[in-house]
Amino acid sequence: MKKNKSIKYIFASLFVFMASFLFCSAETVAEVNEDVVFKARVVEILEEKEKVLDDGSSLVQQNLKLLGLEGDYKNKDVFFYGIGDLEIIANKQYSKGDKLLMVASFDNIENDYKYYVLDYSRSSNLLFMFLFFLLVLFVVGRWKGLRAIVSLFFTFLAIIFYIVPQILNGANPIIATMLACIFIIFFIIYITEGFNIRSNIAFVSTLVSLLLVVGISSLFVFWGGLTGAFNEDVFILLSIGDGFVNFKGLLLAGIIIGALGVIDDIIISQIVTVEQIVEANPHQRWKEVFKKANKVGVSHISSMTNTLFLAYAGASLPLLILFVSPDNPFSSFEQIISNEAISTEIIRALSGSIGIVLSVPLSTFLASWWFTYKKNI
Repeated sequence: MKKNKSIKYIFASLFVFMASFLFCSAETVAEVNEDVVFKARVVEILEEKEKVLDDGSSLVQQNLKLLGLEGDYKNKDVFFYGIGDLEIIANKQYSKGDKLLMVASFDNIENDYKYYVLDYSRSSNLLFMFLFFLLVLFVVGRWKGLRAIVSLFFTFLAIIFYIVPQILNGANPIIATMLACIFIIFFIIYITEGFNIRSNIAFVSTLVSLLLVVGISSLFVFWGGLTGAFNEDVFILLSIGDGFVNFKGLLLAGIIIGALGVIDDIIISQIVTVEQIVEANPHQRWKEVFKKANKVGVSHISSMTNTLFLAYAGASLPLLILFVSPDNPFSSFEQIISNEAISTEIIRALSGSIGIVLSVPLSTFLASWWFTYKKNI
């Protein structure tokens, strides 16, 4: 019992140390911005007007009175004048009581601030959804679910406070991502599975599988002639940080992160499967165990590969609709798939899926060999 408590204390200390390391490694990139963003609540709809556009569609324009909720604007009245000649795509219609994010922008001509609606303030709703997610995870998974929450929190810290700042500061995205992934793998596996041989095999298998993903995706990106800079959103990165971002490395880093969660899941499942097969019949040879467990893994491959593909397809659905539409600017299938945006998503799915496929026999082999060896000594 004392030994278990000591392990927990050691693990907690490691967690705090690693979290501190991530925070210290992240350099804050400050940017001077004269505009002020603050929360406000709609207290009155001053005027509302429906405007019919040239294409026959209509939008509603509004003048609003709002009450500031934070900062220098707390409890102050601000006014938004949205009725005018400016036509905004996806124009939103607001109601009394809505919480909005407002921007106070200084007008040099009128020598005063003007107020604009940035978007809905969604932080409270998102917090409620997140807490509901945690509750469901804990109710279903119990203490293992709680450990999964801790590992999820650490993954968030690693990405936001280490990977992103390192990339902004000009570091190699692949190296920064792999270093963070090593720590993510460590905490995800050892928090959820505990300190045991199963976790050790899972850690080694996941790390090797990720290295395979790096190698395969690098080769595919080279063969595909991808640059990683294929839309306007990417070029925004040129104006932040140190002004230099390795776009190709950023693309590979995204592939690695996307594949990590799926690979980790399938590897742990395979190791548990092997362990149970050996427990059921300890006198089997490792080749027999491998053959049985690998059949289970093969059945997982199609669903896991499909999961990864659907994740990428879902994120790129507007782009896919554009290319499939009869009004797309391309005249042939060759042009569509040769477009870098589409080729990038195809290569993301293919390289990640290959890593998933290879992780099955790798983890099954290591687990089969070890558990049968352990039973025979």
